[in-house]
Amino acid sequence: MTTLHALRRTPLFDVHQQLGGKIVPFAGWEMPVQYAGINPEHMAVREAVGLFDIGHMGIFTADGDGVEAFLDHMVPNRVIGLPPGKAVYSQLCRPDGGTIDDLIIYHVEPGQYYIVVNASNTAKDWAWFQTHKPATVNMANLADSLTFFALQGPKVAALVPQLTDADVTSLPSFGVMRGSLCGAPAIWARTGYTGEDGYELFVPIAEAARIWAAIMSAGDSFGIQPIGLGARDSLRLEAGLALYGHELEETISPLEANLGWSVKLAKGDFIGREALQSQKDTGVTRLLMGFQVAGRAIPRQGYTLFDGDNAVGDVVSG
Repeated sequence: MTTLHALRRTPLFDVHQQLGGKIVPFAGWEMPVQYAGINPEHMAVREAVGLFDIGHMGIFTADGDGVEAFLDHMVPNRVIGLPPGKAVYSQLCRPDGGTIDDLIIYHVEPGQYYIVVNASNTAKDWAWFQTHKPATVNMANLADSLTFFALQGPKVAALVPQLTDADVTSLPSFGVMRGSLCGAPAIWARTGYTGEDGYELFVPIAEAARIWAAIMSAGDSFGIQPIGLGARDSLRLEAGLALYGHELEETISPLEANLGWSVKLAKGDFIGREALQSQKDTGVTRLLMGFQVAGRAIPRQGYTLFDGDNAVGDVVSG
């Protein structure tokens, strides 16, 4: 059993304590699960603005000769041809098609890629990349230099001109660019995990607490709230977004997780392609889908779903 004092902390740990955040162990970190409560935080993101500390996520960079082909070989989505200033969602797959992790690859500048992976899988993902990386490609783990925020909600577009002089409101969905943030260098990405408009922000660790405070101050008139992991989970679930360890894991392929739109079998060879092509040709024997519960019952992960007396599936998130 992992003890609490052995867990890692983001640069904002003291801030979360000052805000009254309820700290819990999560993926090897001490993280706030809630502040005011999951329901009000959920609604703040749906109706106004929420600010998330997601500094527990893994952040890698990749560059060098052949980096585009290397990343394209590592994931089922298409990286070759991804223009600078755009990002793409994909997965790392095993040769048998199972999912090692899901991730986002950001082509920040020509030949310079940032890769964000799940906190629980950072070490595993790093090792997988290193096992397959050619000598001409350089990778770095930015755990000691950058942290990660998410700014999400329908009032975000009105707020961000107070935070930067960069034209980040012109970024399309999954667009990415460098630009100032409260006077510090940052990377803005129009990505998120809530189903709302918003940004994910690469922020220097040394500036993290100051930038957080400046965003919260500027967002006060917009109804900004700090958001914990509890509402992050309810928001992504309401939006139908996969979470590793639930909808995805090493025994579940992207096709089984109903993420076929992110699997580009026609692009050429990549790790897991043969297995995924076979699944595509023969059809998957199980498929992720949403369901609704009549009444006030609460489904939990691991519950079995029945059609009459016949078991038809298991709950992966509820």
